[in-house]
Amino acid sequence: KINELACALQTTPEYLRFGVGDIDNASIGPSFKKSIPLISYVQAGAWADIHDVRDIEDLYNKNLVCPVNCSDSSFALRVTGVSMEPKFTDGDLIFVDPEASAENGSYVVARLEDENQATFKQLIIEGSQRFLKPLNKDWPDQLIPINGNCTIVGKVVFAGKEF
Repeated sequence: KINELACALQTTPEYLRFGVGDIDNASIGPSFKKSIPLISYVQAGAWADIHDVRDIEDLYNKNLVCPVNCSDSSFALRVTGVSMEPKFTDGDLIFVDPEASAENGSYVVARLEDENQATFKQLIIEGSQRFLKPLNKDWPDQLIPINGNCTIVGKVVFAGKEF
């Protein structure tokens, strides 16, 4: 049956058996640019500080392949909690790029200045006012004003689930 299979796949039996020869209908898949660290929310809060990531405690020691172009300072976080449901659920992975430009409507990770932790919310810009907004309609604080009390750590450039 290998001859029929090769014909159906528009290749040769040698290619199917040994991986040598030509294949007519193949296309090159995506190339992944880099492997980035999966970190904790506490680490995300300290990310913009001058720390070598290897020196931050509680590093998950896990790298993930970022499926989109991102800077060398990018990192991944696992979503915790329900403030961004239904679009993002507990356990989802978000890929954050500190060098990507965050504009109105972007999903961002922000560091609260009085804590060394980060939060994941949607950035809302109205005139000169900036807010962080959860997507969950039942969340108690629907608009959190940014009034010098937080720093945008980075923009979410990709989100997905771990398999």
